[in-house]
Amino acid sequence: MLILLLIVIGGYLLPGIVAIARKHHNAFAIFLLNLLLGWSFVGWVVALVWAFTKPASPQQIVVNVQQGHANPDD
Repeated sequence: MLILLLIVIGGYLLPGIVAIARKHHNAFAIFLLNLLLGWSFVGWVVALVWAFTKPASPQQIVVNVQQGHANPDD
């Protein structure tokens, strides 16, 4: 009976476990979503999909700054 309970709890918390194991940057939010809305199948699926998403890599922003020459005659 205890093993069955552990399996059920592990399955319920699977999205949070996956997010933590993958070091997802939103792992805490995924865990909370799973904890609060995981009882609905939709909330559990959303949390699981979110846990498996790859965070978007930050794009490098290149700023082109032209240095103007100060003209003392202006």
